[in-house]
Amino acid sequence: MKLKEPISNLLEQLQYVLDGLTNDQYAQPVKILSGSTIGQHTRHILEFFIELNQGYISGIVNYDKRMRNRMIETDKDFAVQILFEIEAGLDKPNRELLLQVEYDDQDAEPVPVFTNYLRELVYNLEHMVHHMALIRIGVNTVADLEIPEGFGVAASTLKFRKACAQ
Repeated sequence: MKLKEPISNLLEQLQYVLDGLTNDQYAQPVKILSGSTIGQHTRHILEFFIELNQGYISGIVNYDKRMRNRMIETDKDFAVQILFEIEAGLDKPNRELLLQVEYDDQDAEPVPVFTNYLRELVYNLEHMVHHMALIRIGVNTVADLEIPEGFGVAASTLKFRKACAQ
C-alpha cells in the first residue's frame, strides 16, 4: 500500500523525537500551546489511528468517541509501544466505512458520512502532520533537541521548498 510508507516515516520521526525527551519533558505543560503537553498531542495522534483500526473491524469510525488513555500522554515509552502497534497494523485492504461525526452539541445523533479506509488513512496522515508541527513547538520550548528538518511539515510544502531551492 502506497500510504504505509509515508505514515511509517512520520511515525519514525515521531519516535525519534519522543526518544530524545525525558518523561518530564513529554508531560510538561507548554504555555505557548495553551498549556497542553507534547504527550497530549502524541496521544491525540495515536488515538485517531487506534480508533480507525477499531472502526475498520466494526465498519464504523467515530473519532469523537475514542478512548482517551492518559498513560499514552504521560509515559513516552508506552506511547512508542503503541506507535509500533499502529505501524504494524497499517497494511489492510481498503474497505467501505461509515464515519460518524458530531459537530453540533445540540444533536443527539451523530451524522453518518460514507468513507473508506484509505481516505481515513489520508486524513490521519494530514492530522498527524498538523499535530507534529505543534509538537515541534513544544519540543523547542522544553528541550534542546535536534528535530528532523521535515518534522511537522506537509509533503506538499517540502516539495515546494525543494523546487524553490533549485
